[in-house]
Amino acid sequence: MKPLILIVEDEPGIADTLQYALRTDGFEPRWCATGEAALQAAAAQVPALVILDVGLPDINGFELFKRLRERVDVPVLFLTARGDEIDRVVGLELGADDYVAKPFSPRELVARVRTVLRRTARGASANHTPAPAAAFEIDEGRRTIRFYGRALELSRYEYGLLKTLIRRPGHVFSRDTLLEQVWDDPGESLDRTVDAHVKTLRAKLKAIAPALEPIRTHRGAGYALAEDLPASQP
Repeated sequence: MKPLILIVEDEPGIADTLQYALRTDGFEPRWCATGEAALQAAAAQVPALVILDVGLPDINGFELFKRLRERVDVPVLFLTARGDEIDRVVGLELGADDYVAKPFSPRELVARVRTVLRRTARGASANHTPAPAAAFEIDEGRRTIRFYGRALELSRYEYGLLKTLIRRPGHVFSRDTLLEQVWDDPGESLDRTVDAHVKTLRAKLKAIAPALEPIRTHRGAGYALAEDLPASQP
């Protein structure tokens, strides 16, 4: 399968050039002209890498970067027409993997994409540990989750909440992030809504594995799925 590269760029001419260069080099490019479209695309299918223009019509690229990283752990290469050093510094300090200023050589950009992907792959191999999510089985079609082989009776929001935590073990999700990702209208919900659902989830998980604490609280930060869950029920 060809690596999926998400291009977030509001200028069609530049997007066309990037798509052609990437497709020619064996990648599968996908173009989004706005930040909101990019968030939806990344949620539907996690890309191998994101090429992100800083100047977008609906959201600042740096803000979009932060929102993407809250949802998915994906390498990002910033693309901008501005050559100011401050922009490069801000992008890299936020955690971007590379930074290319316009005008650029398509071949050079593709080479940088390959370099970032190789570096990311090496890092993932070096830091690989067994995924605690092995304790869980998600059936997207039936919208069910099994914990050590036993089906959990979950409400709509419990399902969405637990699925979000399972997909990024160890990652601390703030209450605001969980509200935004799981609830239909996060603006109408409160932090204690998340707390209440976490409480009921913990009770259902404990009924199956009383000795374990799959969902950890990080005071002042949020919640995370434990990284030390055994693959089989103790």
